[in-house]
This record gives sequence, C-alpha cells and structure tokens, in this order.
Amino acid sequence: MLQEISIQSIKAFAIGHAQYQEAATGCTIIINERGAVSGVDVRGGAPGTRETDLLRSENLVQETHAIFLSGGSAYGLNVAGGIMQYLEEQKIGFDVGVANVPIVPGAILFDLGIGDATIRPDAALGYQACLNATSNEPVTQGAVGAGSGATVGKCLGVDYSMKGGLGTYALQIGELQIGAVVAVNSFGDIIDPSNGSILAGVYDRKKGQFLDTEKQLLSQLSKQTNRFSDNTSIGVVMTNAKASKAEMNKIASIAHDGFARTMRPSHTLVDGDTIFTMSTNEVEADLNLVGMLAVKVIEQAVINAVKNAETTCGQPSYQAIIKNK
Repeated sequence: MLQEISIQSIKAFAIGHAQYQEAATGCTIIINERGAVSGVDVRGGAPGTRETDLLRSENLVQETHAIFLSGGSAYGLNVAGGIMQYLEEQKIGFDVGVANVPIVPGAILFDLGIGDATIRPDAALGYQACLNATSNEPVTQGAVGAGSGATVGKCLGVDYSMKGGLGTYALQIGELQIGAVVAVNSFGDIIDPSNGSILAGVYDRKKGQFLDTEKQLLSQLSKQTNRFSDNTSIGVVMTNAKASKAEMNKIASIAHDGFARTMRPSHTLVDGDTIFTMSTNEVEADLNLVGMLAVKVIEQAVINAVKNAETTCGQPSYQAIIKNK
C-alpha cells in the first residue's frame, strides 16, 4: 500500500538548512556520507549549476556525497566551498589516493530581487547547513534554506509576485521509499493539479485576485514583461531504489513532469529549472514505478513549499491570501 512518510524516514540522507534571514536568502544541503548514485536533468533556459557534467552517464564518478540548493544567483554557488570543507573534515569523498575529494553538485536560484541583494549564500553558510543537517529531526518547510527568498508569479514584477519557498514530501510502498526537496521560485503560477486552481502566482494586491501568468503573456504579445530576473525552481529526488547512474538521469528527466503539473508556465527561458536524483541503491523496484512516484513527490513538494511559506519582505504568501480567507 502506498503511504505518505516523513522525508527523514529515508535513511542515510541528512538534510540541513541555513539562511541569512534578514537578507532573505539561504541554502539547503542533502548529504549521503556513503555516496549516492546520482543523476540530473536541467530543463530551464537560464540554469546556474555545479558539477552537472560529472553526472553525465558516460563519465567516471558514479556517486555524489552531497547536493546543494541555494539562493543568491550565481554567487550562491560559493556555498560549495563550505560544504567541501565540512565533508573533507569528516573524511567523506572520492578516494584519489592523496585525498578524499567530496563530490558536491548543486544548483542556484535567483532571489536577489527581495531582501538584501548584497548578501548572498557563501562558504560559511554552506558549512553551517552541513552542521544543521539531520536525518532524525523534522525538516522545516516554507521560507527557509534555499526557499528563504523564493518568489513566484513574476511576469509583472515584484509588485505582483507572491512568496515561494521550500517544500518536502515522501512516499513508501513496500520497502521502496522516495521523497523530494524542492525550492520553488518559478516565473509562472503554482497550480493545484487536482482542480486547476492557482495557489500562488501573479497577484493584484489591490483587487485581491490572481491575474494568471499565461493570460498575461497572451495579452502582452508586443510588450516586454519582466522576463529576465528572479526565477528558477530546483530540487532533489531521494530514494532507496536500485538504479545505475544512467537510470537516475532518466528518473530526473521524468521527475520534471511534477514541475509541469504544478507550474504554469514551467521550464521557461528565464527559469533554470533543475532536478537532481540520489539513490542509496538498495531496493529492487520497477523503474517505471520509481519514475511515476518521483513525479508525485516533486508535485506535492512544490505545493507544500508555497503552502508553508510565510509573507516575507512584503511578498504575500498563500497563508495570508488563501488560507485565511
């Protein structure tokens, strides 16, 4: 029977957040000390990533030791230095004879449009996220970690956007476990796929109504909307399913359907939408089932991200607009 579980129930993974709260930016780390078979799929047209080429199926290294999600635009890639330092201190990494080199891919989102754009996630914050990483305690959702400064619905700019955030979700059937951690910072609206309603997105605060990103784009054919900033949703799917690196790359590709079901539009030229996968490679499972469940956990993690977010830097949240009506 398929059942919902907590994200921390997927053993061997530790998840940690750290943020510069007043600046509305932060990072999130997923650590697997033993190494996890990993893949990635980059779908957005404006990505910011680290070590994704290493995850190509034909390349040497099969496992990662940590994957990070970060705010701060390209500056946020600097969190990797702190993560590398922490893992090296713990003697975690790929043995090259003279050292253990931690394999740490990651991706960033653009959150410089709110908060303090001069303060970005750095090596110190990456190190702190590792110190905060836990496999036992509940993982906080909402305006935390990489979701601290995330926003959604930005075709008309910051005066009409809403708060995004970070969400998690996990499922189990038999011995198979699968979950997702997603930082939601999309150009488009966030949709409840069960009924097609908008949960968060481009919002007229004076009239108290959603304006629908797709309708706005259709009505502005000859105009320039705010197409060049503030976007990208990034996530990690974690599982214990047995799979090769090539298969984990395919699962990452399939998992993007979860973005497509909940973000309208998704994978735009100004989103750097990226999904990583990590597996402890333990449980035999039909990979078609694993792919289907990867979509489901991404989908619900996106919804949980916006439903748990709080109003930040004047960006209204789902809680403030929908839940409290």
